Amino acid sequence: MSPLTLPPQDRFSLRGKPVAAAEHVELLVVGAGAAGTAAAIAAAKAGVSVMLVDENPVSAGLVGMDVPLHFGGRATNAVQTPERLVERVLETSPALAEAFELGVDVRLSTNVWGAWVKAPGLALAGGIAGLADETKSWFAGFDRLIVAAGARDLNVTFQGSDQPGVMGAQGFDTLLTRYDAFAGRRLVIVGSGELATRTAEKALERGLEVAALIELRDAPQGPADAVARLAARGVEIVTGHVPLAAHGDAEGVRRLVVAHRDDADRRREIACDTVVMALATVPVIELLDVLGAKRLMAPERGGHVPVVAEGGATSLAEVFVAGDCAGLGGDAQASGRRAAAAVLASLGRSSEAPVEAPGEAPAPHDPAEPAGAAGGLAYQLEWARAMLATGGPDVLACLCEDVTRGEVLGVRPPRYLGWRSNTLARRDLATLAEDGPVNQDQIKRLTRACMGPCQARRCREQVALMMALGANVAPETVPLAGYRAPVRPLPLSVLADWQEGADMDAGWNVWFGIATQWIGYEDIGTEREAEQLRAGMPY
Repeated sequence: MSPLTLPPQDRFSLRGKPVAAAEHVELLVVGAGAAGTAAAIAAAKAGVSVMLVDENPVSAGLVGMDVPLHFGGRATNAVQTPERLVERVLETSPALAEAFELGVDVRLSTNVWGAWVKAPGLALAGGIAGLADETKSWFAGFDRLIVAAGARDLNVTFQGSDQPGVMGAQGFDTLLTRYDAFAGRRLVIVGSGELATRTAEKALERGLEVAALIELRDAPQGPADAVARLAARGVEIVTGHVPLAAHGDAEGVRRLVVAHRDDADRRREIACDTVVMALATVPVIELLDVLGAKRLMAPERGGHVPVVAEGGATSLAEVFVAGDCAGLGGDAQASGRRAAAAVLASLGRSSEAPVEAPGEAPAPHDPAEPAGAAGGLAYQLEWARAMLATGGPDVLACLCEDVTRGEVLGVRPPRYLGWRSNTLARRDLATLAEDGPVNQDQIKRLTRACMGPCQARRCREQVALMMALGANVAPETVPLAGYRAPVRPLPLSVLADWQEGADMDAGWNVWFGIATQWIGYEDIGTEREAEQLRAGMPY
């Protein structure tokens, strides 16, 4: 029997041409919040080499694109001076100084735009992460990775919410405290739960006015003592109402119209220059999804979260999580220290510092039971239904791609295509659901909702809630729209700025080995085409 002869390796393939990491570290920690810094400090004390990466302070361009948080056009010109912002970030995070002293390699204003570990189809010797700053991108290798990416804002839209002055609670907190770059004076806060009351108290402490909190339900949802403190300071909580429309001028919001949830004609107007959406936050799992970590829908933990074992271990041996990205709530610093202890154990290293015992998993939660302002899906669905009933279908659901709620519900193609089809006009989410479970990636392709430069940070959850309403399914059954690298918007000049070896360069001027792709249209079929092929094509 003759031996099997394999075809020669395609020289245009990346096989056998691994990307070299510019640096390597035992532990890479993503996110320099309370959880991330605690993890980095604990690991460094045990003698592990640690790199701590945080995208803050983010560039003015990303602030304008509402990445990574919903900044809502309320940043001052201070975001144009990165040196000052770095000083502010260091001032507001004393733990970073301790990390520096312990030898942690702290990288601020640095994005981790992707991360990978060895898996089927990925011939990697170890973990590798894509990093980028304002001028370049590179790869860093790691033995272990702790993702402590925190949480972002959940947003619901209303008429006029695409103008400057409508923002998220996380974005507001970052501009107000970490950056000292908030441009606003008088706030209306949407929501009345713990997040909303905490946001209001922080605003009052900084000398801002809080005109009102807007609550869909008939009673405030936050802690009674916090509600009482706000009332004592003259802050009104308007219950049974939702935002209907924001009106403003060239500088943004100037007043907010709110309507009764059961009768949109019952309205009142509140003067303000900023509307802060403080209904809930969402665990940031972009990197974990790109890595391929197993995840689940856990309404009691904030939505889609990684499957987590003791100490923050994920389904990937090299990857651990800490803080809010593992699920909302709990002691962030303790979570970081537990993750560090789990990393040390996996590396066969020990720690002399005492570490808290792993906490128990959150108690099971019935998704049908209202979870109040803690961010449960039932509460979020109440808001989505009320906003649709009062504001109607013509309000934008996806701000970047100009897709309305009605177009999501009707599964309509982008308007710029100028489509005309009776068949398409008869289709909607309900009919789509008859063919099988609705899927958010499918809706992205059909309507372009969630495909804009903010990478769906302002609309992903709202679109999923619209899908649940339109298909008449429970919101927790709507699959997560998948994330892909780069998980942060990067200029092509930055993303392409990594060194390729000669073996990778060879042949890359021809895509897919199609030599004729560079032949000019006017030269096709002429002697000049043959001359070019003989002279310059790599065959």
